[in-house]
Amino acid sequence: MASVGSGINARIRIRSAIRRLRGHAGFWLNALSQSTIDLTLRTHSGMTTRIVESPGASLSQAELDALVSQLRAVAGKTLPNDSLRYGVFSGERDAMARAIVTLICEETTGRPIAFNALSMMDVELDGEPTSVTHLGLVMVDPDAQGQGLSWVLYGLTALVLFARDGLRPKWISNVTQVPAVVGMVSETFSDVFPSPHGAARQSFAHLQLARAIMRRHRAVFGVGPEAGFDEACFVIRDAYTGGSDALKKSFATAPKHRDEATNAFCARELDYSRGDDVLQIGRIDLAGARRYLLSEVPHGSLPALLATAGMLALQRLVLPVFHWLDDTRPFGTLQPRIHRP
Repeated sequence: MASVGSGINARIRIRSAIRRLRGHAGFWLNALSQSTIDLTLRTHSGMTTRIVESPGASLSQAELDALVSQLRAVAGKTLPNDSLRYGVFSGERDAMARAIVTLICEETTGRPIAFNALSMMDVELDGEPTSVTHLGLVMVDPDAQGQGLSWVLYGLTALVLFARDGLRPKWISNVTQVPAVVGMVSETFSDVFPSPHGAARQSFAHLQLARAIMRRHRAVFGVGPEAGFDEACFVIRDAYTGGSDALKKSFATAPKHRDEATNAFCARELDYSRGDDVLQIGRIDLAGARRYLLSEVPHGSLPALLATAGMLALQRLVLPVFHWLDDTRPFGTLQPRIHRP
């Protein structure tokens, strides 16, 4: 009887794994095929994750209002009411058109419990237009903390955008004073400057992007025009003057990283009484995607392990050919066959 019961349990587990694989496969097929992403995925037991790209351009007014209301509901659990006035909290279509929202809700009640609001910033690099994905604001309902949500909030959407763009490296930026976030960005992404461990040196590309972001996109992360910027260490001085003042923390209350060197870096570089932030710039590439899948995504997830194997296969066998044959976009020194205005 025991062997029969074990066999039944094994079949149930296999069927459950197959259903999860189908769900993840459908998610990635939609992510790669949609011109504007609006996807829902079951990432945790009893929770769903929705990723919405450019909701200010793709949603009706009623749908947009409902989404903004959900974001404000999460923020209202952690901050005083109406204390944030910039970005996605404004509800303005222009701001929401540049945003990519990742929202986690309870599956049965639909109650929002966490979100990440990314923004796409248009800049120039070496005289050519490019875009930077700003990692944006993350908020978690205090009642839902400690449930392993960080791998979704800090990396899943960036991974989806990276995959949809043919696995081409993408620039990312991050503005924060929280040591835990500084460390996470340094560990997850590639060529991050500044980094607590000096993993990447400041390149001219880093400097160009930082200057363009500070010149044109301060409103994305709630920094006023009077805030100074130290180009040597990428520290924004007196950063909480553009509508984000409710987010200002002391070093004692800012969540710490497990690595004490990261905490010491933030304590040394940032003046918390004044309200400094660090601007980090890096890239998501195949190496960063592998690190994310192996270190952040729960190791027991079969789809994550399959995705890791797929990343390795693409890197070693398929990706160079895929990029070589695509004559519509640049690849290294090779230029597109047809230049579009």
